[in-house]
Amino acid sequence: MGKVKTIARRTFLVGSVAILGGVAFGTYAYKKPIANPIAGKAAAITPYVLIDASGVTLITPRAEMGQGVQTTLAALLAEEMDLDWDQVRVMHGPASRAYFNAAILEEGVPFAPTNDSWLAETARGAMHIPAKFLGMQITGGSSSTPDAYEKMRAAGAVARVALVSAAARRTGLAEDDLRTERGAVVLPDGVRIDYVDLAVDAAASDLPDVPPLRARAAWRLLGRSLPRVDMVAKVTGTAQFTADIRHPGMLFATARSNPGLWAGVASYDATAALTMPGVVAVVPVPNGVAVVAASTWAAFKAMEAVEIEWEAAPYAATDGEMRAEVAASFVAERQDSRKRDDGDVDSVLTADAFAAEYAVPYLAHATMEPMTAGAWLEAGRLRVWAGNQLPTQVLKEAAAITGLDEAAIDVETPVMGGGFGRRAEMDFIKQAITVAKAMEGRPVLLTWTREEDMTHDAYRPMAMARVRGAVADGKVAFDLHLAAPAVMESQMGRLGMNIPGPDATIVQGAWEQPYGFADYRVTGYRVPAGVPVGSWRSVGASQNAFFHESAVDELAHLAGVDPLEFRLSQIAHDPSRKVLEAVAAACDWGNTPAGRARGLAFCLSFGVPTAQVIEVAQTPAGLRMTNAWAAVDVGVALDPANIEAQVQGGMIYGLSAAISGEITFANGYVQQTNFPDYDGLRMWQCPSIAVQILENGTKIRGIGEPGTPPAAPALANAIFALTGQRIRALPLNKAIDFA
Repeated sequence: MGKVKTIARRTFLVGSVAILGGVAFGTYAYKKPIANPIAGKAAAITPYVLIDASGVTLITPRAEMGQGVQTTLAALLAEEMDLDWDQVRVMHGPASRAYFNAAILEEGVPFAPTNDSWLAETARGAMHIPAKFLGMQITGGSSSTPDAYEKMRAAGAVARVALVSAAARRTGLAEDDLRTERGAVVLPDGVRIDYVDLAVDAAASDLPDVPPLRARAAWRLLGRSLPRVDMVAKVTGTAQFTADIRHPGMLFATARSNPGLWAGVASYDATAALTMPGVVAVVPVPNGVAVVAASTWAAFKAMEAVEIEWEAAPYAATDGEMRAEVAASFVAERQDSRKRDDGDVDSVLTADAFAAEYAVPYLAHATMEPMTAGAWLEAGRLRVWAGNQLPTQVLKEAAAITGLDEAAIDVETPVMGGGFGRRAEMDFIKQAITVAKAMEGRPVLLTWTREEDMTHDAYRPMAMARVRGAVADGKVAFDLHLAAPAVMESQMGRLGMNIPGPDATIVQGAWEQPYGFADYRVTGYRVPAGVPVGSWRSVGASQNAFFHESAVDELAHLAGVDPLEFRLSQIAHDPSRKVLEAVAAACDWGNTPAGRARGLAFCLSFGVPTAQVIEVAQTPAGLRMTNAWAAVDVGVALDPANIEAQVQGGMIYGLSAAISGEITFANGYVQQTNFPDYDGLRMWQCPSIAVQILENGTKIRGIGEPGTPPAAPALANAIFALTGQRIRALPLNKAIDFA
């Protein structure tokens, strides 16, 4: 069985020192290095840098879903290795605990991102210990760049020092007399020794300690807008997505899962399907049935002929019943958390206080690339190739299905057409592995139809909020109650994990906001499990920002205070104030053109203060968004163009959901099946989006998600400013016509 890219025997790999992250505390088991995922396939240890006869390859072990993460991670390594950008090659690398993500767990500590106290920082640092024990190689939570910032630069620096040491030994010169540039060690007389020529010697010696990392003033690559490493392949159509990978003798499959989500099959009759041209087999798979054929189209057509009797869905039949269940959850016995309780809300808020209820529906991820996975079981080894956000979990699921040791399983992660949290789910991958087990000896590519993809998701939760508030003498009382299903309970349960205690996603994007309201309470209520829910771009902040910022805007108008001034009067956190001031300056807030109106929203999510303004106008065809502005503070801007693209993309994703996104149910089945009834924002509807990037924060931050949460409330607030109509339930197109 071949491999996508074989690692040569005489390959130099460096970086394991950085895996420890420089952490000096914890148990011996924590301090022990993790086994190298490519040991035995190379001349030396470590997982981030490969040097062979063809040059230097940088391992960037986070899923490339279009967010540019592999470009940023490669730049971290290349900066410290003294590589020029045109010398950089990247690969995702294997599934391995060595690539564990510690930063993603920091979101779960009981401290707001604005809290930089010793206790808060110690708690965040301690997250490296469970992260290493869990060994989860995961892309999500806007955590890839924060997680990699120190350790991947350290890996590059270690590689450079090891190569300089090898050159010093070879030439008899002192290391201090040597320098590096453009992938080579340069001698005092100008003679260059390429890294490739030093790799074997460097691999033969112990790796040095991590040297001091480059000061920001000396950066050559970081801080610049770099050409993306995946750009040329995607533009020329040569990028290898899961469905592009082919092997001799390949079979093609599709699956139909129970439309009653995650329920099973009572019985099926495949007699007619098995007589159709090209059909090879019909295979039971988790939650459904798969057809295996000579082509994907043949599998699609034959699947229509399979008669299946489904088990009943284990949840309410209609979204109306589901909504009633959410509304019934604002009771003490369902209280999940109260992570903020400042002042004395109950004594301040009287019966005549402002009160409002807000609601959002279930949402699909709607990735452009439907769920697709390949698997090949042959001669006691399994190869899996699938766009996924959690390769180590793929490894575990594959071992459980096949009975193989994880060492006999290879997991490859191609580039993918969107993830947004959906590809952290294992359902489609488990189906592909199950089919490959039944078809042992032949590679199988399993592809879901768009309809299967849309109707079988781990959806963004339906949620509601109830708010009471008041403003008196500049002091604000704000009592926010949030009810939603628990995303972590649902998602981790499908991965075989139990997360005890409150579910942080229910109040995420609400409790940690930097407003200094005198009386400020945020309470979360856990809706009983029903429809499977999962991580959706920005997770809980995606709905809670709509609730929180809509209510803040209402209070500002009730108080007769400009929405910008109201927010600035209540926020002391300097980076948050600065993004509000920056977005206001960018749009010339207060000088809106005649016939137009603007809405403002702010959200601190994943440690990134984000402010957005959307401008709208009424046209004969309906309401149109004319302009939009955003300001973000990422702490350190490693790649400004990519940050701008992510903020714009996140904002568009949020606007699509706000305007028309809605998943509904009838008889327990999802009613939306494709883009005609689950539409996205079209190019002609999209406003121009100007992005201001600030660097006033104290830490490096990720940017894949923070652009999404403020979009919905900014648009809803703009609609109110234009029309006087306050819309408290999404999607907005149920209440207003858009051009």
